This record gives sequence, C-alpha cells and structure tokens, in this order.
Amino acid sequence: MKKISVVTTMYYSAAYLQEFFHRTKASLESVGVQYEFVFVNDGSPDNSLDVALALRGENPCVSVVELSRNFGHHKAIMAGLREAKGDYIFLIDCDLEEQPELVGEFYQQMLKTESDVVFGVQKDRKGKWSERIFGSVFYKVFNHFAERPIPENIIMARLMTKNYVDQLIQYDEKEFFLGATFMEVGFRQESVFVNKLDKGSSTYNLSRKVALMVNAITSTSNKPLIYVFYFGAFISFISFIFICILLVRHFFFTRMLSGWPSLIVSIWFLSGLIILCIGLLGIYMSKIYAETKHRPTVIVRKKYDAR
Repeated sequence: MKKISVVTTMYYSAAYLQEFFHRTKASLESVGVQYEFVFVNDGSPDNSLDVALALRGENPCVSVVELSRNFGHHKAIMAGLREAKGDYIFLIDCDLEEQPELVGEFYQQMLKTESDVVFGVQKDRKGKWSERIFGSVFYKVFNHFAERPIPENIIMARLMTKNYVDQLIQYDEKEFFLGATFMEVGFRQESVFVNKLDKGSSTYNLSRKVALMVNAITSTSNKPLIYVFYFGAFISFISFIFICILLVRHFFFTRMLSGWPSLIVSIWFLSGLIILCIGLLGIYMSKIYAETKHRPTVIVRKKYDAR
C-alpha cells in the first residue's frame, strides 16, 4: 500500500492544528493509503509545539521537527521535506486557508495523469483589493525577470512523488524562493484550480511581502544586474553624445557659460561609468556570493520521531 507524508510548518498555528490534523487524516483514510504527518515548528511564539506534541502522543503517525529559531517559511518547508519518508509527499499550510481535503483530489489527479507533481492554483486571488493588486504585480514583475516563469496565484498545497522531492531537497541554496525552485526541478507538473479561503489575517505584512519579492527576484535571476549594466552603458553613451555636441558648439558656434556644461557632463559621464562597472562586477560577485556561504539552511533543535 502506498504511503503519503503530510508536511506542514507551524508559526502561530496552534488554533488550527487540531482541525487540520483530523480533517487531513480523514481525507487520507478515505483515499485508502498509509500516512504520516511531519510538523515543523519554525520558532513559533505560541504553543504550536505543545499542540503538535500532544497530537504525537495520541497518534503514532505524527513526528515533529523543532527548529532552534524562526528561519522562515520556505526554509522550514525544506527541513520538513527532508524528513518525509512516504511514496508521495503532500505539502500544505496548516492554517486551513488551503483545504486539507485537497490531498484526495490531488492524489486522484496524479494517478490519472501519471504526473510527478500536482499543485493548486487559485481561481480568484483571495484577500483585500490591495493584496490582490500586490499579488498581480508580484507575479508580473517576477516572471519578467525569471528564466522560468511560474503560474500566477499558485498556492503551497501540492502533492509530489518521492523521486521529485529527492531531487528538490538537493537544492541547498541559502537564499531561495521556493515557488521558483519547484519549477526549476522540472518533471511533469499539473495544476488544479482550487478555492483558497481567507482567514482575514496574515503573518506576511507589507514589509515582509516586499522583502519576499526582492528575495524572490535576486535569488533566482541575475537580470537586474544585467539591466544595471546596460543602464550604465546607456547613460555613458548619452553623455558621450552630449560631450560631442558641446565640443561642436564650443568650436563652431556660440560659446556657453564656462564651467557649468563641462561639470554636468562630467558628473553624468562618470556616474554612468560607475554604474556600468558596478553592474559588471555585481554579475560576478552575485555568483561568487551564492557559492561561498556554507552556513546551514536551518538548525534543528530536536526531533520527535513518529512512534
């Protein structure tokens, strides 16, 4: 019999864990598979860890990974995926915005299409108008810079084969955007339209959303640096043309106010050269920077294995 590992992370999640566990467990039993749960405590300030340990005490299929502090959602997910042992891994947030019953739908879709990944895409993006606008801007900006665009309004919920996950966890970057990494791995991936609920609040405030967008772009693409390089080259070219015009006017036409034109042109010309050089050096430095940091992605304080 096939086994499905359910992986989720906890951060201010205590209020949802009981319902999440029982709804997911019921869905797995209706599918007729063996299962296990992997809860990753990402330094949650509430009593999420205590609730998860209580579930473990009552259910031998539950294991808990306690991180030493908050490392971030995506890094905690990767830590959980490394602990999953099932033939399939169902990744989902436990805040019930993504319905646990999706595991059955995704499993049937995977068997039908023989795909390696089945993931959810929102039919209509949830949230207030500001959240919907920011989400739309995020995907358009990200996909403009990305080498491999990602579908708009994807959600975290996805069912993956063990083979796919084994390749995914080999990505050991310290700064990464998981949505892009999912697509980078390749394999056959199928999307399913789903309705994502809105619980009315989010741990992702505006500053965290902006930081996520900046990290997503800079960790997956060097195009911004290339654009900076060409922008510097463009400024240098324009300033060079302006220098030629000033020289022609100086020698053949009316002389301009002494000092001011040459000062402005010099500033523009040197600024363009500086931006060009910084962009060129940045392309190389970004590659070196990504390869030379060897810090662990997360630090596990303690593991509570399934009994």
